[in-house]
Amino acid sequence: MLIFYAGNKSQDSGIAEMEELPVPHNIKISNITCDSFKISWDMDSKSKDRITHYFIDLNKKENKNSNKFKHKDVPTKLVAKAVPLPMTVRGHWFLSPRTEYTVAVQTASKQVDGDYVVSEWSEIIEFCTADYSKVHLTQLLEKAEVIAGRMLKLSVFYRNQHKEYFDYMREHHGNAMQPSVKDNSGSHGSPISGKLEGIFFSCNTEFNTGKPPQDSPYGRYRFEIAAEKLFNPNTNLYFGDFYCMYTAYHYVILVIAPLGSPGDEFCKQRLPQLNIKDNKFLTCNEEDGVMVYHHAQDVILEVIYTDPVDLSLGTVAEITGHQLMSLSTANAKKDPSCKTCNISVGR
Repeated sequence: MLIFYAGNKSQDSGIAEMEELPVPHNIKISNITCDSFKISWDMDSKSKDRITHYFIDLNKKENKNSNKFKHKDVPTKLVAKAVPLPMTVRGHWFLSPRTEYTVAVQTASKQVDGDYVVSEWSEIIEFCTADYSKVHLTQLLEKAEVIAGRMLKLSVFYRNQHKEYFDYMREHHGNAMQPSVKDNSGSHGSPISGKLEGIFFSCNTEFNTGKPPQDSPYGRYRFEIAAEKLFNPNTNLYFGDFYCMYTAYHYVILVIAPLGSPGDEFCKQRLPQLNIKDNKFLTCNEEDGVMVYHHAQDVILEVIYTDPVDLSLGTVAEITGHQLMSLSTANAKKDPSCKTCNISVGR
């Protein structure tokens, strides 16, 4: 594993350039995760035994030309003792998920007086870190469970949109709402952002009425559908994300996918699966021959259904409340400083 600290720049007095040290070439990046990668390279055998350290220049691609928060003289190199290749670079304090980086390498030889002689820099290689794995999402899931609160009954899922949306689905898609690619709201490392196709639904109810709230951020027309038509023993339930937007309340994204559907296969490989009868967020149980549903009270659930939904399965009506645009989570950025909903592998 590579443990690193900031090294001096080659133009500083403590480093002298010497061409005899081999220059790394044919750099390979492998085993990329959301907060680590392995790096290896080829180099000529001459003076290879003199190498004591490697200098790694690692930068976010978008910041490689300038960084307004960093003094221009602060070095960006990472220094590692020479170890057998490939070496693992790991560190959540600088690696973020789903982020493009550039990397270049120097070989170096530490002298008795503490100075270094170094090779020329290698070519610059670009790579992108990965999404959160199931392990990381399980950490988010466990954090979300802590604040989910008690369960309240629900009977319907609902989706607010503008009237034009529903008219378009009737005219151009045979009366069926179609899945679309999820936006980039929530955790930056979420494997569903920009990839999973689905239809967004809400299911939270008002504490005093047991019914959906009359206000909505997403449009004055609401499609309501009986919960059992979307969520039942023929569907799987997955945990997708946990985040907030610099607010006191938190959001949990869940995915409902019909068994064996493309959405189900996508989620099975990437997301933690929940027991539909027993979890902290959304449950489905049969009681006296009737399906009974509950949702968590203390988080706002965003439910993604991965298949088309025919409008004839429910009703569309105008809400009596307000359209609260300020509460929209469309492309909302997660608060990276919140201790409640962040894990230690980037944001």
